[in-house]
Amino acid sequence: MTSFIDPKTLKSWLHDGGEIALLDVREHGQYGEAHLFYGIPLPFSRLEIDAPRLVPRRAARTVVYDEGDGTKVAERAAARLAALGYTDVHVLQGGAPAWKAAGYVLFAGVNLPSKTFGELAEEVYHTPRVSADQLADMLARKDKVVVLDGRPTGEFRKMNIPGATCCPNGELAYRVRRLVPDTTTPIVINCAGRTRSIIGAQTLINLGLPNPVYALENGTQGWYLNDHKLEHGGTQRYADDSGNTDLRPAAKALAARFDVPSVNAQTVRQWADDAGRSLFLCDVRTPEEFAAGSLPGAQHTPGGQLMQAGDQYFGVRGARLVLFDNDGVRAPTVASWLRQMGHDACVLEGGLASGLSLAPVAPVAAPAAPALATIDAQALAARIERNDAAAIDLRGSMQFRAGHIAQARWSIRPRLAADVKSETRQLVLIADDAALAAWAAASELAGISPAPLLLAGGMAAWSAAGLPVEATPALPADADCIDYLFFVHDRHDGNKEAARRYLAWETGLVAQLDAQERAAFRLPAAASHG
Repeated sequence: MTSFIDPKTLKSWLHDGGEIALLDVREHGQYGEAHLFYGIPLPFSRLEIDAPRLVPRRAARTVVYDEGDGTKVAERAAARLAALGYTDVHVLQGGAPAWKAAGYVLFAGVNLPSKTFGELAEEVYHTPRVSADQLADMLARKDKVVVLDGRPTGEFRKMNIPGATCCPNGELAYRVRRLVPDTTTPIVINCAGRTRSIIGAQTLINLGLPNPVYALENGTQGWYLNDHKLEHGGTQRYADDSGNTDLRPAAKALAARFDVPSVNAQTVRQWADDAGRSLFLCDVRTPEEFAAGSLPGAQHTPGGQLMQAGDQYFGVRGARLVLFDNDGVRAPTVASWLRQMGHDACVLEGGLASGLSLAPVAPVAAPAAPALATIDAQALAARIERNDAAAIDLRGSMQFRAGHIAQARWSIRPRLAADVKSETRQLVLIADDAALAAWAAASELAGISPAPLLLAGGMAAWSAAGLPVEATPALPADADCIDYLFFVHDRHDGNKEAARRYLAWETGLVAQLDAQERAAFRLPAAASHG
């Protein structure tokens, strides 16, 4: 039987000091338009795939919510979670609209706590900044200045300030002395907007770097809005051997300043056995380092992104976060920020050499995603030609627009049963992830006959077979693309007004906080400039 709670109860739970996983089970576009401040995006279409990683402890207090539109997505998600072994699941009655009707705020955008924190950090620390025009003048004069882009390499490739070097924020403390060996050279940190510019610059300032350090105001968007040209496809990044431990004492002092505990492997093993608390073991090093070998039971959480987008890595508010590296620089630096964000973060003594070994996060207590029988591309094409199969494309809406089987229709798990209810032909599902299609079929198409099939190899196999692909830039219609957040993406697609709206949204976040949300952050009451 579904357990429902009202907004007032949820609000009290969010601030009672206990662990809670608040899961927004709408699709990404719906989530990004208006969601609760602490809502963790867990789209119903990916529920079984991502829930074990985001909420590994099955007994964690969990609340799910949806659009409150009568589709009962939250109730369906709660039932799925219960079937997967979660024992304390509740549904917010009325969903997000009920939260707003109760007088609480809904927030647009993604990574809300981190981005709001960045704005608060700038207020508290008075982080020095330069405008796009000021930086452009410095570069035009060939001043002695180094521009470091604090985003991951994939984001850097999309667009970058001319001459910038990619060095994600989590790597700054470990690599800055090799990237900028001269202690008098000014350093400018940028991102696409504001948060990582501010946090990256303030990281170096907090570490006591003697260089003049600045955040680029409004990042690449500010650069573009001031009619300066961005570069695209950039590959200039930190060298793999650029790491050094010169700032280890500074990182240790920074951790002490913000009361970051150090814990040994034995303590973490005991925590892993604690049935009453959730634990996340976080390797903050680079993707390449993680791939080369990590601690058993660890997840890869690149330090810069752990600060910027923690809701993609841990879904339990109040959980224990144990960070580690192999240098004694990165983990304590990142943990110093997570503590200020209000998280229970600590550093593993010995890091990679600690000998810690935990059981990996296990799949949920249920069989693996049920397998779908497959059909190859040529056979599907023949059946479509005979009109005795219906192709249902479950990929992202923007992928569908870019190229799909001409006779296919787009659907997504929350709407799948309704979309095919009058279909009499055998269904053939198309997906990049076979597990995603299998879980969708298991929960939404159970019992239909004939059983649905899966296109073996997905659209890649269809294209490789030389079969025709059709693009439909306007289909599905924008209103149906519930998985895509136009608000965020349009700002990078040549839309200056969208960029302006995004920056106005970002700078307006702090004003939307209530007293409890603001108090949950642990920034110092006052901080000296520089």
